[in-house]
Amino acid sequence: MSGAGGGGGPVERGFPHLETVRAAITALYRRLSPDGVRAYATSLAPADAAFADTDDLYPGAQRVAGALVEHLRLPRARIVVGFRRMEHAAAVELTAGPEYFVELNDRFRTHRRDIAAALSHEITHVLLHRLGLEFPGTRANEILTDTVTAYLGAGWLLLDAFRQDALSSQKLGYLTPEEFGYVLAQRALDFDEDPSVWFTSPQAYTAYTEGRARALADRRRPPLAGAGWTARHRYARDRRRALEHPGAVTGPGDGYAFRDGPGGPRVEFPCPVCHQRIRVPVRGRTRARCGLCRTVLECDT
Repeated sequence: MSGAGGGGGPVERGFPHLETVRAAITALYRRLSPDGVRAYATSLAPADAAFADTDDLYPGAQRVAGALVEHLRLPRARIVVGFRRMEHAAAVELTAGPEYFVELNDRFRTHRRDIAAALSHEITHVLLHRLGLEFPGTRANEILTDTVTAYLGAGWLLLDAFRQDALSSQKLGYLTPEEFGYVLAQRALDFDEDPSVWFTSPQAYTAYTEGRARALADRRRPPLAGAGWTARHRYARDRRRALEHPGAVTGPGDGYAFRDGPGGPRVEFPCPVCHQRIRVPVRGRTRARCGLCRTVLECDT
């Protein structure tokens, strides 16, 4: 059984899980292929996630679960939704299927606007279970689940469930709000989609803008041609040192490293889309094609 985090305690902020998040995006591309990932180019529509206080509880929860099953392209998966007292926000029983049982915390009986958010995480667990995609350790696996939920177009619900006021706070999932913003911004850049128009929480919008700034910074790191002047100057200094001392590995701050090879020095750096490592010759302006996500990158090596 797997559960989703949530509650009103202190909310962790910033980007403490960023390396695991990036590894999760890489793993997703490896498992689904670029075409498989692009099949999720359209996010779950807000209307499909809407749950009014006047809606009947169980039929409404089943309707939202069905919309998520369809969005996540889960074949022949029937989700049975129940409610009970529990520590976590929700839990799912991962079996061979085709029927899966999701239990939601009793508080969602009266906080119905966030039922879709809680279900999105749990139903993504079902998808990952069927794909055979998991990370070692419970926390890493939950971060994988949050990341995939967001990157495949349902996780904007989880960020929108983040709300704070002077007396209380609520956050669902294991990523920080800013990390949810980062993944959603990565998706927005890759699929030309703006999820911020769907946020009802001001705190969610703020976290998204901070995550988007970090996602944009990924696309402005050398040796990418769009890197800023300071970063390019630092890269040129590191490249000069690598050429003067063959075999040296330098520049870890921006994620790149120089390595000596039979055909001359090469620079290795992460793809800003799928975060797979790319290695290209050091020879000035060039185009690099990521072997995993097939993105073509303009570089100045």
